[in-house]
Amino acid sequence: MSEIDIKSRSALQIGALVQSGLVDAEHVAERTMAAIETAEDRAIFTRPTAGRALTEAREAARRIRAGRPRGPLDGVPIAWKDLFDLEGIVTTAGSAVLAGDPPAAADAAVVARLKAAGMVTVGKVNMTEFAFSGLGLNPHYGTPANPHGRDVPRIPGGSSSGSGVAVATGLVPVSIGTDTGGSVRIPAALNGIVGYKATRGRYPMDGVFPLSSSLDSLGVLCRTVEDAVAVDAAMQGRVASPVLRGAVAGIRLVVPDNVVFDDAEPEVVAAFEAALARLVAAGAVVERRAIPAFDEIFALYREHGPLVTAEAYALHAERLAGPAAAAMDRRVVARTRLGANISMPGYIALLAARARLVEAARRDLAGTFVVHPTVPHVAPAIAPLEADDDLFVRVNALTLRNTLVGNFLDWCGVSLPCGSGAAGLPVGLLVSALPGDDERLLSFALAAEAAVRPPASERTSR
Repeated sequence: MSEIDIKSRSALQIGALVQSGLVDAEHVAERTMAAIETAEDRAIFTRPTAGRALTEAREAARRIRAGRPRGPLDGVPIAWKDLFDLEGIVTTAGSAVLAGDPPAAADAAVVARLKAAGMVTVGKVNMTEFAFSGLGLNPHYGTPANPHGRDVPRIPGGSSSGSGVAVATGLVPVSIGTDTGGSVRIPAALNGIVGYKATRGRYPMDGVFPLSSSLDSLGVLCRTVEDAVAVDAAMQGRVASPVLRGAVAGIRLVVPDNVVFDDAEPEVVAAFEAALARLVAAGAVVERRAIPAFDEIFALYREHGPLVTAEAYALHAERLAGPAAAAMDRRVVARTRLGANISMPGYIALLAARARLVEAARRDLAGTFVVHPTVPHVAPAIAPLEADDDLFVRVNALTLRNTLVGNFLDWCGVSLPCGSGAAGLPVGLLVSALPGDDERLLSFALAAEAAVRPPASERTSR
């Protein structure tokens, strides 16, 4: 048993090993907890849960030995972004100001569902404070370093920073994050893994600390699309997924020629174009044109302010007016306070415009997938962003730009590793679909993954 490497395995591969008897679920949990406890980067996990993990693994092992596994994920480790309630543990949302709050009385609804599927919770992972940045920096619990940064420490992407790094380093095969403006897809792209953002409302949000009720969605960070499909089913309370592997041939892909390539690094564009060429070689049909909704979204934000900022300010207004603000990340405080400038008429105008644009995009893009680089740059160095708040603001806005349009339009999306850019750092290709089209999206992603990923000789080493 001990000779079998689980570090580089996908969730379904680990599940198959456990259920075949080649590896015991308790052994997997013990090795996972040992790897977490001895990890060089102490900022990835904020709260390992060894006791819970070993108990759940023991129960999984008993079920499997008795021939009663709960499904393909029984006995597989999973980590949770610290926005999800775990019974008996304080949900800090990446903030020091919540550290003294009472422990959660129960698991979040999706935590309970994955526990019911047999997954083994090994702990909570780090994040941007209150999930309000796409970069992943955290002054309270440290910033997890992008494992692909060979020259200088580089950002992990946020806000699900610990989730991205935990999967990319092989500590866990799956971590669950949230995505309000790109917080699953950005760390997936920058860390060279798969990130699936579900349509808002696909899963219950009970027990998940919010940021923006109009935009918050959940998602899966993992090693393969097959893992995302299996976890998606379990998060819906299903034993198996109805998603079937689709085809690439004949699929219509729209590549926007507005917004998403502005200020993109040449190496990122080259990696994207190479992956797109592989999809075309596999039979995909590509149309390059503007998506008018993209320009309108940013025009609305210039006129009224971002929707997320208005709702984040409403959530945190009392906290920002009191002594807690001094204990928060100054950059999160500054960004959230901008919400005070958004008027009620402006907020209502944003909601009305959003409803109109969602429907316009639905008519415009029916039957297609939208594809473009997930992030227009590779992971930048941490130190300059820590030293210069103006630079932080500019880079954060650029990092979020390509993904936030999908949240505004209520799309679902999958970021797939598609190659490498400057300094050999990972690049992601984002495939997006219309609201509620998750199963069609995942079906296509299953088929497209092999073409999108670069040839083995070109892949960024892990």
